Amino acid sequence: MKKLIIFFFIFLFSIGGSFGVEVYQEKNKFGLRENETIILDAKYKKLIRLGENAFITLKGNKYGVVDKKGETLIDFKFSHAARVLGKYVKLKNSKGFGLYDEFGNVIISQDKDSIELLFGGMFLVNKNYKYGVVDMEGKQLIDYVADDIYMPKPNIMRVKYQGEWYEIEQVTASTLTLPSDVKNIKENEEFKITKLITSPVAASKYSLITTADYSIKIFSSISPAYEATIDELMLSQGAEAVSIFMKIGWLPKFPVVYLKNYFKILRNPTNGPLSNMKEEIKQDL
Repeated sequence: MKKLIIFFFIFLFSIGGSFGVEVYQEKNKFGLRENETIILDAKYKKLIRLGENAFITLKGNKYGVVDKKGETLIDFKFSHAARVLGKYVKLKNSKGFGLYDEFGNVIISQDKDSIELLFGGMFLVNKNYKYGVVDMEGKQLIDYVADDIYMPKPNIMRVKYQGEWYEIEQVTASTLTLPSDVKNIKENEEFKITKLITSPVAASKYSLITTADYSIKIFSSISPAYEATIDELMLSQGAEAVSIFMKIGWLPKFPVVYLKNYFKILRNPTNGPLSNMKEEIKQDL
């Protein structure tokens, strides 16, 4: 019994001594420390753990990534950041979205219109209004050639290519896992591939909603384009909110950047005010 008690205390001591890097707060700012040793001074607005190796960090108005030793893995030059699955970070700047792992490695390059998580450990990626699929190691499974991609069920993917809908179903598993040579995928005992016959009624509804959606977007895109332009030109300079208007270097660029953002939002087929209705109708196509 005595040996057991001694072992228990040794175990507790070893846990306390190896707790590792932690976030601490001081004057409403955050830093990193390990066993009371300061690794990063508390001068950051946010520190969000990324996997076991790094932290998403907000410095001024820009996001970056630092590792647990306090070294910068990804420079502070991004206006938005979102943690994905706990170990990936999606970052946005004026070029678009990119995806990185906890070691700062590029998984998806920084030029995408959107990056969303799919079933089966895959990402749906939009580039120049065409869709593709990338796995978690960054390997391109489907090139950016599809007009639309969605998964009505975890083991089914529907792809719209050159005006036609195709369905890939993995019949041997509850979650779809696309092979690395998906270009050569053929129907077999594992996969069922179907060319879908579009319902005329549903197709008519989808076309009508798409037309109405575009018409509404002509007006509804004005405000989002303005916000995107302010974000790109003003916040990109790293100014604090109080002093943003003191830096007017962004002013001459405003009309050009605004028009670029306006037409980018207008052309994007997935962000309209009726996009939810379009998604519901797709289930009936």
